[in-house]
Formats: sequence, structure tokens, C-alpha cells
Amino acid sequence: MQAWQVHENGEPSEVMRLEDVETPTPGDGQILLKVRAANINFPDALLCRGQYQVRPPLPFTPGVEICGETEDGRRVLANPALPYGGFAEYAVADAAVLPAPEALDDAEAAALHIGYQTGWFGLHRRAALEAGETLLVHAAAGGVGSAAVQLGKAAGARVIGVVGGADKAAVARELGCDVVIDRRAENVVGAVKEATGGRGADVVYDPVGGEAYAQSAKVVAFEGRIVVVGFASGTIPSPALNHALVKNYSILGLHWGLYNTKNPKLIQHCHEQLTELAARGAIKPLVSERVPLGGAAVAVQKVADGVTTGRITVVPSLENGAAA
Repeated sequence: MQAWQVHENGEPSEVMRLEDVETPTPGDGQILLKVRAANINFPDALLCRGQYQVRPPLPFTPGVEICGETEDGRRVLANPALPYGGFAEYAVADAAVLPAPEALDDAEAAALHIGYQTGWFGLHRRAALEAGETLLVHAAAGGVGSAAVQLGKAAGARVIGVVGGADKAAVARELGCDVVIDRRAENVVGAVKEATGGRGADVVYDPVGGEAYAQSAKVVAFEGRIVVVGFASGTIPSPALNHALVKNYSILGLHWGLYNTKNPKLIQHCHEQLTELAARGAIKPLVSERVPLGGAAVAVQKVADGVTTGRITVVPSLENGAAA
């Protein structure tokens, strides 16, 4: 089969190589899946760079989220078991896979699992977002942010999206943001305060870190909650706990992957909730581009560079040059 292999750490476009390899053999409790679509996540870039919390042995195939097909023809969602990741014709995963929602095509289904589960746990399990509250989402046009925007709207929140650039602002509006702030053209802190009558945001969803977190601390409301999801900016902030005390807000960490070992039943419950939301059209992953297997390295680099909107998915059945 064909698979992208990483033999040394570095930038995705430089270290990912498309090679002919043996089809992997599943271990105990694992299954072999035909990859119907593989969603590209920021952790794929971190894996290539050797900067992710998990470091698979070299060489490995990145790709941490797929819509796959079982040997008996079922369409399922899975997180491949590295080193046999999803940027390949076949991947290996733990046997406890989830059914792909019928309302979503392969590329959309592949983009549902990590981003929307993270959003659901962040907004509902950690921050207890309530209808009528104001939700501020950083990087609202990106893969992680766009999921939080849709989930926030589905929960009845007023959503303010922060983006970088006019193109991403247009995407955020299409996603349903009530207010869109272009951080390149506007003062984020001032704009949030103006949009909330000076009150601030009840919940802040931050996959960016760095300057975005500093802005969050300035605009979080009384009894507000900042959900720390990631550090796409590359800068990990050091929160001032005296500030959290004086302003009476909470800083909530979210490591979604821990639920797989600490409380896996919640993953299943969340998937059922997401499937229902997808069925009624309340959520639908924004897939901005579908690329053939041969285009994976360039696509992962685009995600690494932060120049994408929504999700890019790799669809092995597409022929080279057939990106949509």
C-alpha cells in the first residue's frame, strides 16, 4: 500500500515521504481499516516536528483522525494507532471505533471526531456553557474554532469570533458568529468590551495561547471561564493567578484525550450527542479542501503554517490533481 512516512523530524513538507510499504498487521484488540478520509490536525504537524506529547518510533505515518471502512463494510470514525496513522491507504486502530454519522460524507465525518469532541467537552463538560451566555472563540475560522462556534450556537449562546484577516472573517460569519472581530484590523479587547456592553465574555475558548490568552484575561466576565485548549501560536502563556482571583474567573484546562482512559463512556455519550446534532443540521464540519493522498504533505504544511480555514481532509480515492 501507499503511505506517507516520516523518517526524521522536521517541517512536514520536508520530512513526509510517500512510499510503498507493507499493509500493517493489527495487534491484539486492534483492527485494520481502509482509509476513506483522513482529517488533518495541528498535532500532525507537531508529530512531524517531534514536538507532540506522543513520539512514535521512526519511521511512522502521521494522521490521527480518520473515517475508515471495516472489513465487513461499516463506515466508522477512529483515531489510528501510531505508527500506522491515517495518511495511507490503510490504518490500524483500536477495535472500539464509533459509527460514522449518516448525515455526513466521508470527509466531513473524518473531521468530526477530535475537533467537535474537544469543543463539546470544553464548552459543556468543563465550562458548563448556558443558553444566553456570550462565548468568545479565538481562531474562529480554523478547524478547532469553527467546531466551537457551531456548538456554541447549537447551545443557544451568543458567539463572538476572533479571526486573522478578511477572508477568515467572512468564513466566521458564514459559520454563524453573531460578532466577528478581525484581530489584524481591530483592537480585540476594545471590540469585545464594546460588543458586550463592557461586561465581557462568559466563556472564552482558546486554542491559540500567547497574545490571545492575554486578551482573554482582559475580557472574561465576572464568574467567566477561560477554556485552554491548545497553543497554536507556539507560545504557552503563564497566567497571573492573582488576576484570576481579583476578577473572579476560572481557568480550565482541557486534555480531551484523557477521557479515553479516565472516562471512556463520556466519549460515547458525546458522540451520540454530536450525531444527533449533525442529523438535524445543527453542526457540519467545514471542509474547505479535499486533497488526494499525494497532496497530504503540502496540506499538512498549510495547517502547520496557519493559513487554512476549516478543515483539509485527505481522501485516498481522489486521483492526484482532483482536489476539491
